[in-house]
Amino acid sequence: MNKELLINQVIAILSKSGFVISDRCDIRPRSFDLAARKDNLLLLIKVLYNIDGLNEETANEMLFLSKHLHGSPLVIGEKTRDHSLEIGVVYLRYGIPAFDINTLDDYFIRNAPPLIYAEHGGLYVNIDGSTLRDERIKKNISLGALASSLGVSRRTISKYEDGEMAASVDVALRLEERLNRGFALAVSLFENCHLPDIQRPDPVKQENARIDSSNILSLLEDMGFNVLPTLQAPFDAVSISAGRKDEIATILTGVGEYTSTTIKKAHLMSSISRVANTQSLLVVHGASKMKNIDSTVLVEDKELKKYSDKADFINLLQERGRKIEVS
Repeated sequence: MNKELLINQVIAILSKSGFVISDRCDIRPRSFDLAARKDNLLLLIKVLYNIDGLNEETANEMLFLSKHLHGSPLVIGEKTRDHSLEIGVVYLRYGIPAFDINTLDDYFIRNAPPLIYAEHGGLYVNIDGSTLRDERIKKNISLGALASSLGVSRRTISKYEDGEMAASVDVALRLEERLNRGFALAVSLFENCHLPDIQRPDPVKQENARIDSSNILSLLEDMGFNVLPTLQAPFDAVSISAGRKDEIATILTGVGEYTSTTIKKAHLMSSISRVANTQSLLVVHGASKMKNIDSTVLVEDKELKKYSDKADFINLLQERGRKIEVS
């Protein structure tokens, strides 16, 4: 299956399960292909035929964006190395969960989350240790007897019960057969509170930096925004306004001249903002023919320079775009 068909299948499954989905990110470079939201779950999705095509830089960008947009990164693919992804198995690439289209369907359509994850050396499941201990005691089976029947050590069984060790799929199946019930826990996929802090290089200092974005982003910083530059997103930064609450306003921020490419970029930013529940801002070098493109607010750079107060600038965005909550 080629990438185009795979993306269309992802869109069909997520739509059927009630997600709101952004337009496809077709501006290069791109760290994700789709943003999708259902209730409080925001997904930033990368679709790859072979999941080993995800490089560390792109993964870091996905993790970075997911952390600051309160979302979760996800890779959907077909193969790893020279074989197909196994159905119901989660693979990790640089800390990002990856699985096939069938597992996506099982998770969101059939409400059957994956139980197995791949790691060096094989396939594993996490064991519900407290239930295992209760069941073993209820059936009057000693640690030693259970360990012997499974071909593992007493210490291994003890670690299963304490939640300190995962079991191989083989052992988990024998455990299920021995005690006549399953103990596998669903793989935890979307825990954005555990996303790591990613050290970001300044894109302005990169060899292929976007035009003149440094001065624009520094103007927003001078106003009091926390400006977080991006490297592979269809916007140049995530700008966060912090007040008495944490992260009062989150703004996808782009910089560029008023061209057909910029107009396309503004449409895409608007679509992503709608899904991610953020505002989008495009600062235009020189003259702009429009004040808005969809919900993306366009501000000329000379107009931006007139603002030194963050609250005044947010008021401008409120007037031209959808309302941003301020404290």
